[in-house]
Amino acid sequence: MTIKPLIILPDPVLRQVSTPVEAIDDDVRRLADDMLETMYDAPGIGLAAIQIGVPKRLLVLDVTKESEERRPLVFINPEIVRSSDERSVYEEGCLSIPDYYAEVERPAAITVEYLDREGKKQAVEADGLLATCLQHEIDHLNGVLFIDHISKLKRDMVIRKFTKAAKMRGSHAI
Repeated sequence: MTIKPLIILPDPVLRQVSTPVEAIDDDVRRLADDMLETMYDAPGIGLAAIQIGVPKRLLVLDVTKESEERRPLVFINPEIVRSSDERSVYEEGCLSIPDYYAEVERPAAITVEYLDREGKKQAVEADGLLATCLQHEIDHLNGVLFIDHISKLKRDMVIRKFTKAAKMRGSHAI
């Protein structure tokens, strides 16, 4: 397993819409394993393939607490098939937008259909943190970031901050 470098805002790769995984083979399973290792190393609770520069509809999650045994989850070609009318608000962060957090309102419960790492069709009914995390990561697969769910003023400030930081990093590489 390999820890992969994370794509950071304002990289336009994060706005790409990911394409479905056509065949689930050892390469896809290896990618999922690399993503899990990258996520745990960051540390984070979710990671979409696009966040390591792979525009495929694949995401990994583990919403267990630090004191609990890890329970890694792999979702291939996930699709939200039901969303509750009830809403919930969680403070979200993102490995591609380091050290920035904001409250985001989303459906409180969802049903997601997906393929597991063996290619079997599965469905999960999720609420709480799992529902929020799944929606956040599926947004990534659609080129949407959690900052798209906050006010334009706050979003523009965040984008400016990260654009400036990227320019500063670039100038040090010369």
